[in-house]
Amino acid sequence: MLARPRKFFQDGVAPGDQAPGLVFAIAVALVYQGLQFVLSPSTIPAIEGGAAVSAIVALLVVALFVAPLLLHLTAAIQTALLIPLLSRRAGVSETVQVIAYAAAPCALAGIPVPAVQTVCALYGAGLLAIGISVVHQTSLSKALLATAVPSGVVFGYAFGGFRALSALLDGVLVL
Repeated sequence: MLARPRKFFQDGVAPGDQAPGLVFAIAVALVYQGLQFVLSPSTIPAIEGGAAVSAIVALLVVALFVAPLLLHLTAAIQTALLIPLLSRRAGVSETVQVIAYAAAPCALAGIPVPAVQTVCALYGAGLLAIGISVVHQTSLSKALLATAVPSGVVFGYAFGGFRALSALLDGVLVL
């Protein structure tokens, strides 16, 4: 998928089958959050029972609530943004899968290196635009326009791309 995204989205997204995409999105979110906890232990939320218990509870919340909710909310926003741009489009299920699979690079965004996080977020945003273009059979320019807000939500905020880019730019401006 990372090397030949057009082919992947053409062959790997099935109408009406959200389950594989949902499981994939949860796995990406768990790897992202797990890496963040291991490499930056100060990011583990503090609850009773110590750091290990806190990390496990936080990962369960991510897996059971945050990832599925964010995925479906973003898919709803993405679908609403596609309506005025496309007279014919694929279904919401396909959109859920595209968003889930586009998040693949962000599994590594938990590494606390702004350059790595920025590349992951930009790569994910690019994959989302390509996936929307392929699955909804539209031009890449329309897909870029339609995915700007969802990319900001998922890759900019949820996976920390905006924060990482800001840190990179701050470092460049200081030099």
